[in-house]
Amino acid sequence: MSPRSASVNEELRRRSRERLLQAAVELVDEHGFEATTLGAIADRAGSARGLVSYYFPGKRQLVQSAVHRLMHRTLEEGLEREPRTDDGRERLARAIDAILGLTRDRPVLMRQHMAGLLQAEGFVQCPEQRRLSELLGDTVARSGSQDVTADYPMLRALLMGAVYAALVPGVPMPIPVLRAELFERYGLDWELGVPPESAPAAEPQDLSRFFATEDRTGSE
Repeated sequence: MSPRSASVNEELRRRSRERLLQAAVELVDEHGFEATTLGAIADRAGSARGLVSYYFPGKRQLVQSAVHRLMHRTLEEGLEREPRTDDGRERLARAIDAILGLTRDRPVLMRQHMAGLLQAEGFVQCPEQRRLSELLGDTVARSGSQDVTADYPMLRALLMGAVYAALVPGVPMPIPVLRAELFERYGLDWELGVPPESAPAAEPQDLSRFFATEDRTGSE
């Protein structure tokens, strides 16, 4: 049997990493961060346990990359849903609704993610985090920003603050209230994006479309 080519090996490594990211999101969403072990993630992904440390320094870095993947693919899906649009205000509204919607639908996962960001490591610099930054930066630019380098961090901070406020145990703020505050801040009409009253009821979803293992144009 002839040895595998470099391109085949690279594709196999990419697929292994994708499976680990998906398994991490699923298990943390189901059981929380502390109860999820690297061994369980590897088992769910069908990977050798040594592969986890090959791709990621530790559990927190793996989980943060996995959540950033889910966030950027959710954001991407929201921005490009039909009818597609280049209208900057509509795209900004969709971006806000995508992040708030993910917070509403997966509170355990997003609460663990916010807690992880407060650890010493902070943001993990990875392809998933960079892609999320690119999408939000592009959204800010299309919305008419004259200074994206200043306005993008502000949007990121406001979204993180809204996610935190929605998830504080015991005193969570309602998503519609947080949405109204953000929409007022950016001068967006309530009807833009996906207003809460028109959003579909949350149902358990197969996350595999966010962690595709087939060839993707422009994949990381």
